[in-house]
Amino acid sequence: MLESPKLLAIFIFTLTLTIHAQAQWDIEDSHTTASLRGINSVGGGVAWASGTNGTILRTEDGGFVWQLCAIPPGAEKLDFRGIQAFDANTAIVMSSGKGDLSRLYKTTDGCQTWKLIFTNPDKEGFWDAIQFNDRNFGVLLGDPVDGKFVIMLTFDGGQKWEKQTLKSTADINGEGAFAASNSSLLLSSTNYRSFGTGGPGGSRIITVGSGPTDTYQQDVSKTKKLPWSSGQYADQLPTHLRTASSGVFSIAEAQHGMGRVAVGGDYQKPDDRIDTAWHYDVAHYDEVTHSFWVAAHTPPHGFRSAVAYDAQQKLWITVGPNGTDISRDDGRNWTALKPRKEDAPDADKNWNALSLPFVVGPNGRIGKLRPTALKP
Repeated sequence: MLESPKLLAIFIFTLTLTIHAQAQWDIEDSHTTASLRGINSVGGGVAWASGTNGTILRTEDGGFVWQLCAIPPGAEKLDFRGIQAFDANTAIVMSSGKGDLSRLYKTTDGCQTWKLIFTNPDKEGFWDAIQFNDRNFGVLLGDPVDGKFVIMLTFDGGQKWEKQTLKSTADINGEGAFAASNSSLLLSSTNYRSFGTGGPGGSRIITVGSGPTDTYQQDVSKTKKLPWSSGQYADQLPTHLRTASSGVFSIAEAQHGMGRVAVGGDYQKPDDRIDTAWHYDVAHYDEVTHSFWVAAHTPPHGFRSAVAYDAQQKLWITVGPNGTDISRDDGRNWTALKPRKEDAPDADKNWNALSLPFVVGPNGRIGKLRPTALKP
């Protein structure tokens, strides 16, 4: 067990909120300069965020006050790319890095102390995302090791992890997943696991069944048709992205699995709109490509690293470095969500990750969606 020093365990720096703009995102002051890529809102005003230099933040009052948590010992230089919380006291944070720089820490006392619960056993491995469906069942996604993506499962809240056998192998041209927003992995309500990939060889969405070895591949590249095989199929999506910096960065589903949307693009070309969003349409099966995925008719206004579904407003929202977009027709058409004249001009920009109503980004940037922002 690794615990924070008692002084840090007892004392959590309490920080106050400063509203800088009344745009669709009310900008909140985190009092940190860390790049934030992990955010998880658990309801009841409770949310957790994470980022570089071992940074972990928590709010218990809907963002009015953000607290800077104690840093787990030895984690001062870790990049916490993902966080999954269960209540105001319990959370698991994931760092991303090569080999043993990928770790999981857990707190059960409101982030006063942390316990190291799992370290990447593969020296060439790299963790990309972590998702839980409840307090017990969780999934961890890692880049390929020995030619196969890594899927780890826990059934006891993260205390023990076991590797799931995958039938699909990684593309030989440097295929990998992205750790940009902790949303390249989707854990559905029925425990199916889907994750997006990218790289010079193209991009895929791979879906792993709820069984121990069920795997289905949905190839995002449009240049080849993969054969059907036992336990898997290839579903080619319409994109021509072929760089190490491009691919599928985020996947989300609507309530009860009724609709899925994926976003991405090329993060080195943030203003390019081509191949930045797709939606899953069961009425649009392509016999040639074996695909249910359809490119957006009107795509977002640039590279997007995260997407989420707003069940109350029944629409999708996606964010990235150059702006925010929404879709009211299940990802077919996207429109920019711009600040008002009286708002800060960058209130819609510089975002990495979403967990509604919160959004996070570089330099400690945190925003909260205004209740009226998405109304027609």
